[in-house]
Amino acid sequence: MPTSVRLSEETEKRLDALAARTGRSKAFYLREMIESGIEDLEDYYLATEVMERIKRGEEKVMSSEEFWRGLDD
Repeated sequence: MPTSVRLSEETEKRLDALAARTGRSKAFYLREMIESGIEDLEDYYLATEVMERIKRGEEKVMSSEEFWRGLDD
């Protein structure tokens, strides 16, 4: 799916240089960065949502003692 991204001039120059040095396309590196970074972003935003629910009292929090209780059985 074609998508456009606006980069700063400095980032564009760095991306151009990387692509030129390695013989790979800029699209290759952009795809690699997005695919490797999207999981981290998903984890971050999911954790942020959970923390907000905890602050509002909408999410149950288990103590470490509760967690470990029963696992030794």
